[in-house]
Amino acid sequence: MHTMNVLPKLSLISTVVVASLFLAGCGEDDKTDSPVILKTAFNQSEKNPQYKALEDFSQKLEAATGGKYKLEIHPNELLGDQRAALELVQSGAIQLAVVANPLVENYNKNFSVLAMPYIYNDSEHQRKVFTGDTLDGLFSSTKGNGFEVLTAYTAGARSMYVKGTPVKTPEDMNGRKIRVMQSDTMVKMLSCMGGTGVPMGQGEVYSAIQQGVLDGAENNEITYADLKQYEVAPNFSYTRHVMVADLLIANEAFINKMSPEDQAIFRKLAKESTVTEFDLFNQALDTARQSAISQGATFTEVDIKPFQERCKPLQESMLTTPEQKDIYNKIRALAN
Repeated sequence: MHTMNVLPKLSLISTVVVASLFLAGCGEDDKTDSPVILKTAFNQSEKNPQYKALEDFSQKLEAATGGKYKLEIHPNELLGDQRAALELVQSGAIQLAVVANPLVENYNKNFSVLAMPYIYNDSEHQRKVFTGDTLDGLFSSTKGNGFEVLTAYTAGARSMYVKGTPVKTPEDMNGRKIRVMQSDTMVKMLSCMGGTGVPMGQGEVYSAIQQGVLDGAENNEITYADLKQYEVAPNFSYTRHVMVADLLIANEAFINKMSPEDQAIFRKLAKESTVTEFDLFNQALDTARQSAISQGATFTEVDIKPFQERCKPLQESMLTTPEQKDIYNKIRALAN
């Protein structure tokens, strides 16, 4: 079903991209020093921390290679949604894209470990995992599918927010109905945390809490503030139960064509862009948090250990291969 839906769209997008690449090359024959343009697909706006990190990556890559390479970033799904963008990278029509971790799970199930509940203690733990060499083997495992994962970006931690008394312990979750994404794992996770997960589209959440259908929801501070959900659920508790990863992927053939020196610079700067992205994301979170506080929201730090303990059986049920267990253990070993 997916193939029928995606391929016609893909061929159209590919044709447009290839045609624009051809046209971009026309008239530049007299310029011997024009950079190689790396077409980059991005699904969100220019204000997003990930977009800004890509811009910084482009500037540093251009400087480090003497103007040889430059990213051309297309935000707001201009080159198609993330699924189409991944296929454009595979085909070589474009060179780079940022895609959600679950899309890459389709090529290697071991990527699911990166999105397990309570695998990271906090943002600093996740940063350590994403910026070190722990995931190098996993990231290179997609070679042979036309693309390689260069690095991971954070999309923040999801935490609990409710009306009524703030959540501090699993007991505080008892009897509370919390909106979750339409995912079986998320429903199970709410159950292990002590509450009841209610799958629902984001557009219905505000009114559902207002009307008493829900007691709260879970998301990051940016979504919480942007959608003004503090108006109906003013108590935000830092349960940090899931920390989502987005992946920067590159066309395999393109990387292989680079000189060893350029490839080393490219890989190093891609990894370093993760540090920049974490800093930018945390700044955006702080701004969102201050905005919500100014509107009456309360933020509460939570001891996550009791929640982690209760979710261990769920974690174990999700680790189905020796490779997954190995990745899990390496990630946990980096926790403070």
